[in-house]
This record gives sequence, C-alpha cells and structure tokens, in this order.
Amino acid sequence: MHGGVPRGFQLDTSGVSRRGFLKVCTAAAAAVGLPASAAEKMAEKVASGKKPSVVWLHFQECTGCTESLLRTGHPDVGELILDLISLDYHETLAAAAGHQIEDVLKETVEKQKGKYICIVEGAIPTKEKGIYCKIGDRTAVDILTDVGGKAGAVIAIGSCASWGGIPSADPNPTGAVGAPEILKGKAVVTLPGCPANPYNLLGTALQYATFGTLPKLDEKGRPMFAYARTIHEDCARRPHFDAGRFAQKYGDEGHRQGHCLYKLGCKGPGTHANCSLLHFGEVVGAWPVGIGHPCFGCTEKGIGFTMPLHSTIDIPAPTSPGTYPPVVAEHGGVSALATGVGGVVLGALAGAGVMATRKLGAEGETEKKGE
Repeated sequence: MHGGVPRGFQLDTSGVSRRGFLKVCTAAAAAVGLPASAAEKMAEKVASGKKPSVVWLHFQECTGCTESLLRTGHPDVGELILDLISLDYHETLAAAAGHQIEDVLKETVEKQKGKYICIVEGAIPTKEKGIYCKIGDRTAVDILTDVGGKAGAVIAIGSCASWGGIPSADPNPTGAVGAPEILKGKAVVTLPGCPANPYNLLGTALQYATFGTLPKLDEKGRPMFAYARTIHEDCARRPHFDAGRFAQKYGDEGHRQGHCLYKLGCKGPGTHANCSLLHFGEVVGAWPVGIGHPCFGCTEKGIGFTMPLHSTIDIPAPTSPGTYPPVVAEHGGVSALATGVGGVVLGALAGAGVMATRKLGAEGETEKKGE
C-alpha cells in the first residue's frame, strides 16, 4: 500500500492520479458518514477488479441527474465514475443502441442477478397500461418490475424517480409515480432532488458495493446522512431569519446583503436536503439560495412542483432558537420610534452554548410618553 492505495494502482484510461482517485473515494465515504478507512477499502476493491455492476434505467425525465453527475469536478466524477463502477447499461452513455444495448441489459440482469445495483432515473407512467413510456417494446412498468426486482439494491435518483416529480404534477395525465410505488415490498433508496446531488448517489452506491449495506434511511427511503435535516436548519442565511431580517423583493437592499429569502417564498423550512451543506459541482454557493433564489422544495412531495413558486409555507418543525421575530410586522398607531424601542426580551433557552434570542415586535398599545 502507498498513501492508502495499492501499489501499482493507476487509472490509465482517465489519466487520474492515485491521489485524485483516493480523494473522490474519501469524499464519497465522508458523504455517508463513513470513516476514512472506508475510502481505502473502496480503492482496494476497485483495484482488485471487483467493481460493482450498475444498470441505469431512464424513464420520464430530462436526464438532468445524469448531466449533473457528469459535470461534477474537482476531481472529475464524470471520468472517475467509470473507474469506480462497472456501468453495464446506461442509455445516454452507451455506445451501442437498439437490439445491441437491450441484449447487454438482458445479459447483465441474468449474470449479475441479485448482485447489481439498479439506478432509476425518471418517473414511471401507469395510465393506459403504461403506453406513455416504452423502450424495446416494453413499458417502463415492465422494465422496472423485471430489472429492479432482480437487483441487489435499487436507488431512485432525482425527484421524478423518488416520488413522481415534474411528470406527476397536476393533472398528472400519464399517472406518473416513483419507483417505490412500482417495487412495493422491495427496499428502494430514494435520492430526491432536481437534480439530486451526485455525491449522495456515489456515496450510497459505493457503501453498498464495498460493505454490502445501505445507509440508514428515513420513512420515505431517503438516506439520513443527506435528508435528516431541513435546508433551513443549516442555511447560511439562517441568522438573518432569527434576527428578523428579510429580503422584501428581488434586488432590494436586504436581498443584496444576503438577508433571509423566506418572504420571497423560500421553501427551506419544509425541505429535507443537504444542499446548504453540499453544494453542486464542488463550487461554493452553487445552489439556489446561494445564488439568491428561494429554495423551491424540489425534494419534497407536496411542495416542489405543487406549491406556487413564491408562496410562503408554514414552518413545520421550528428548531433552536425556538422564538422568532414576526415575518410580517403588525401595523397600527405605533410610531416608528416606539416600534424601535418597544421590543420585549422573551427569555433565554436552556442548554450549554445556546444563546438567548429576542422577539422584536410592535406592541399595539405602547407609545412613547409625550407623543
């Protein structure tokens, strides 16, 4: 071993250094909360030629999740992915087409039955016997039932594959649903997002390939390492929310200064995802809120592609600090001066390291004496 990678191990096909390869393995391991030693085991397994077989299915989608994966850099996952896994079937990336590629799919499913990873991208139409999506004269329902049913693990990448996404938006003319609705009774890891973060996929797939296990999942099949917390909890603009500083409209002073976007329709308080911690393309700030737009809630069924873009949502599970300034200030006969000095300190939260918070609000009957 040398630097955590077996001696002589090289990625000649992509020209990636051993250090670069170990770096992506380390990132993948860290993404799912695995120790650094897991990265070494991943590298060892790949070096020994034991790369996991992956079958990637496309249904009702825009191929955005695949495109996001290919455009990830530092290091270039688009190049490294072919060294980390054996991508045996992928309609977008395959050189073959027609009967040739369908024969590859059939052969892989039979030879690797119970071992391969099935990745599903896109929703599955169910109306009219599934005629709205057919590949090789088979419906998406038939393909997923066959290929997904024989897989060792199934990962639904993106909101479309996880719960229906854009195709399932009202009035949902094709009856689009997510992979879990078709593969009932089989564990399906869901990675919602539009697109999903590539490292969430890479970490999940490599954990299964290396250790034969899947990450801890929530009740919706989402990995806890990526979806246990809401975007609001870890958002860089959260301090402004706590202090009652909100952008009122695009381009105003508050918007330019990075104030909270909740009043502009940010769905972060109800959206479970790690976008605020794991930005896209390894570029700091490369996510919706980071570029000044409210979170759309794309990972959540019932929010993304359902609620109006700029409508506000309730905060379902407020987290510490437990009291907040009013989003919409009360109006009445209170003067500006009285409003400025009429705040009441509500108290301090218990617990080490938890600071007192304030709720600054106008008291309708408070007026400065003499006015």
